[in-house]
Amino acid sequence: MNEPLGILIGGTSHVGKSTFAKMVALALGRDLISTDDLARHPGRPWPTVRAEVAEYYSNLSDETIHWFLKVHHENLWPRIEHIIDVHRQAAKPFVLEGAALRPEYMARIETGVVLPLLLHCSDALLRKRLIEGSRLEDADEATSALIGKFIKRSLRDNDDLLDAARKMQIRCIDVGVPGAIDTLAKELRDALSARS
Repeated sequence: MNEPLGILIGGTSHVGKSTFAKMVALALGRDLISTDDLARHPGRPWPTVRAEVAEYYSNLSDETIHWFLKVHHENLWPRIEHIIDVHRQAAKPFVLEGAALRPEYMARIETGVVLPLLLHCSDALLRKRLIEGSRLEDADEATSALIGKFIKRSLRDNDDLLDAARKMQIRCIDVGVPGAIDTLAKELRDALSARS
């Protein structure tokens, strides 16, 4: 593996991007950056529901919610490119994670500068993680409906991201496969730690 300056970790909500990115950044001594720090869209409808989040999920169709998500990610991309360029100019290795790292954008970056990765999982596992993370069983009826829309959005995004990554020939890692994340982390450590 040629040493990439950046490791980009994309995927939808609750596939484990942040956890994996922290593990890799710590092991390799790289800067850790999250696209969540740039902006949220509009955010999860938990642990508390802000008025604008409730309005968003209750008033928009599933199709519109998905469209807005993709537009939000497109609008973030110039800021993401700037972060990558700043690190490139400083020759400072980094790990960047977030849902805004869509395959169609990651594929545009010069080969060798970054290693793009997409984390994904089955619908059943993703649904389980979102239900547990949102504490759906404790939510009232109105909040449950909002969480349900977020889950539908995330499931669709998971499928779309996986399809796009395969078309762009970006490496896809199924986090539901036992040992897949640990194997990838070890592979990255073994290939890059001696050079970092």
